[in-house]
Amino acid sequence: MSDPMRIRAQAQGDKTTVRVLVSHEMESGQRKDAAGKTIPAWFIQSVNVNWNGKPVMAAQWGTAVSKNPFMQFSFKGGKAGDKIAVTWVDNRGDKRTDEATVA
Repeated sequence: MSDPMRIRAQAQGDKTTVRVLVSHEMESGQRKDAAGKTIPAWFIQSVNVNWNGKPVMAAQWGTAVSKNPFMQFSFKGGKAGDKIAVTWVDNRGDKRTDEATVA
């Protein structure tokens, strides 16, 4: 299992900004190891973000996303104390969900 995501969510006026640092190796399947064998692809395929149980963002990722990716987005609404849940699923079927509270 990977390390927890670092999630920061901050409300300012009617807009909430969410910043997420995801811990994942993100192999493209194009690199080779020291023996010359291709390293199998291992990457996040989907990312979903919920605000108090309601979806606010969904993304489909592929092999071109870097190791330990950072993402930032904003949405209308949100206030201090609300819950933000971020879930990713990779091409091996691994899944992780982490939560943060809006500041």
